[in-house]
Amino acid sequence: MGLTVSAKINFLTRPQQTAAVTIPTGMKNFQELTNSDKAKLLHRLFPQHIEDLINFIEGMCHTVQEEQESGRRSWDNGFVTFDSWLYLAADVQKQIEKNRHKIISQHGCFASFLFSGYTALFSIHCVVTYTAVRRHPDSKFTNAVDLFFNP
Repeated sequence: MGLTVSAKINFLTRPQQTAAVTIPTGMKNFQELTNSDKAKLLHRLFPQHIEDLINFIEGMCHTVQEEQESGRRSWDNGFVTFDSWLYLAADVQKQIEKNRHKIISQHGCFASFLFSGYTALFSIHCVVTYTAVRRHPDSKFTNAVDLFFNP
């Protein structure tokens, strides 16, 4: 249920008409959205891309685990330690293995399993990498990822 607003609109060649627009009540402004909120929106807007995205994230998890030595040597992130990054990758991988179908089919599960708490750090990194490195063919999906998750 939302708030309905009516306004007279001049369509240049037509007489003034009244148009009704429904604005959802309780909708947050962009700055108030959490990572989980943004993930839900991404899933709702682009459900057709979620399975491929999950496959990519799972591949990133495997890569971090398999390339621990080189990753540890080149690690320069002052925000989290490499061991924390390994833990986050393992946690995301565990969530995907345990809940794959729910994550792909349900926006709430996608958001809560992968974009809540510190797990969101790894998941957001993967999503941004997915659209940047892969050169995703759907520019609208890429733009949404950029809007939601790039600083």
